[in-house]
Amino acid sequence: MEEPVIEFHLNSRSGLSPYQQLVQQVRHALRLGLLKEGDRLPTVKDVARQMAVNPNTVLKAYRELEHDGLVAARPGVGTFVTRTLADGTLAAHGPLRKDLQRWLTKARLAGLDDESIEALFLNTFHNAAGEDVA
Repeated sequence: MEEPVIEFHLNSRSGLSPYQQLVQQVRHALRLGLLKEGDRLPTVKDVARQMAVNPNTVLKAYRELEHDGLVAARPGVGTFVTRTLADGTLAAHGPLRKDLQRWLTKARLAGLDDESIEALFLNTFHNAAGEDVA
């Protein structure tokens, strides 16, 4: 059987419930092209064990993704991606990722820790969202 292509992580500081974090991580992976049609998600049992959450938490996330038409459960086989969220901007991700990595390096060299970097990025992101960016 094919190995799952995504590994989930919980962030207690995210403000999102564990099931919402799972949904968000799958949606991000679909948008970034990390998950493609036909890819198998980890089993409910494996995710529940790895993340130390109730299997119902994982089931709830998978059901929401299924309801959104992004995955389909095949009883006895697994849960598979049925639709991607990647679009025409995927080609731009590589250069933008490199720019962002350079920026992160500068931020760390300036002495910012991860929490400060995240706060600075989110604040700037939300402020820019209110502006008309050309």
